[in-house]
Amino acid sequence: MILPAPYEATTSYGKGTSLGPSAIYRASHYVEFFDEELNRELCFEKGIASLAPVDLSGKRGKPALDLIYGKVSGLLKDGKYVVTLGGEHTISTAPIKAHFDFFGNLSVLHFDAHSDLRDEYEGTKYSHACFASRVAEFTTDITQIGIRAQCKEEYEFIKKNKIRTFYSYAVRNGLHGKNWMDKVVGSLKKNVYVTFDVDYFDPSVMPSTGTPEPMGFYWEETMQLLKKLGAEKNVVGFDVVELAPMKGFTYPDFLTAKLVYKMLNYFL
Repeated sequence: MILPAPYEATTSYGKGTSLGPSAIYRASHYVEFFDEELNRELCFEKGIASLAPVDLSGKRGKPALDLIYGKVSGLLKDGKYVVTLGGEHTISTAPIKAHFDFFGNLSVLHFDAHSDLRDEYEGTKYSHACFASRVAEFTTDITQIGIRAQCKEEYEFIKKNKIRTFYSYAVRNGLHGKNWMDKVVGSLKKNVYVTFDVDYFDPSVMPSTGTPEPMGFYWEETMQLLKKLGAEKNVVGFDVVELAPMKGFTYPDFLTAKLVYKMLNYFL
């Protein structure tokens, strides 16, 4: 089940993430059904249902998250595999908590340029810059990959709470060795939830996002990591967030739609 959550209330630089889910839906019509790498047509083998967006009108902060949590929890209880599309990264706390409550102990794998571990930002604890802090209130079993922008508070939180963080500079400079992907996957429990902020990608790959940061990651290495993750772990669900579409520039929308389909192919 694909569940759009077009929530945007706290974006602090570039805007437009509320338009992300609809842009992904439109682009998905042009993603080929057949995956030549895996020799399968997942959409026919498993079936994909694109649900109507969660109606978040008039809701901000915790009430919005509670609504998303209820929707995801209901789908999980019905035996569905749930993919949530944002919207800003704030929304991810809700599906992560729903999966954590449903499956019990699991690891969270967080793809992002930013740690999002501030306790509060611009007067609210329910900011896109704080979502991982809200997750850490119920589990610190978090591995982050791609991080290259954070404040001192977040850096110290990571050290204190032993959040496993693979900084971009460390990966790029070989500080984790050639087998860094093995270390990422090896840090996780059998059950894994993936939260994927598209600003994890380098801006040359993904310019359509609120705060693009240099020295990001590229498509092929990301596919290698996702494929390894799907082969070695049980990915119980995922979300993809922070696409901010640019009018007349559809490539990033298509890339995000294909990312969702590749993740489904690797994980199911």
